[in-house]
Amino acid sequence: MLKEFKAFAMRGNVIDMAVGIIIGAAFGTIIGTLVSDVLMPPIGLLLGNVDFSNLFIVLKEGTTAGPYATVAAAKGAGAVTLNYGLFLNTVVNFVIVAFAIFFLIRGMNALKKKEEAPPAIPTTKECPHCLSTIPVKATRCGHCTSELRAA
Repeated sequence: MLKEFKAFAMRGNVIDMAVGIIIGAAFGTIIGTLVSDVLMPPIGLLLGNVDFSNLFIVLKEGTTAGPYATVAAAKGAGAVTLNYGLFLNTVVNFVIVAFAIFFLIRGMNALKKKEEAPPAIPTTKECPHCLSTIPVKATRCGHCTSELRAA
């Protein structure tokens, strides 16, 4: 059983998949940081100093009465919150990852099209009388000596 598992784990596509998952996780972390630390602060500044990570609605007050300045303060007080700002960050994160994957797949498809060679021009044909293989330019079959029409 151990040999079978080793053979399965060492197949090329399993290793490729593992590498893809690891790179994808790292890419997701980079995009998450891009969204929360680079894109959302200027957008929040343009919208009037809004910090998207601290946009929330208090659904139930905690042990300490609000208003709460941050999500962390609300959580610390035991309040139940609806964190729509974090959701917006996640949506922007998803859109960026989706576009990146779209462009990656688009590029891969373009490379595949370039790799596909046009079909080779045939160099032989079949004699219609004896069905032997003969050169395309032949005017007479070398096997049955029949005259061939020019194609």
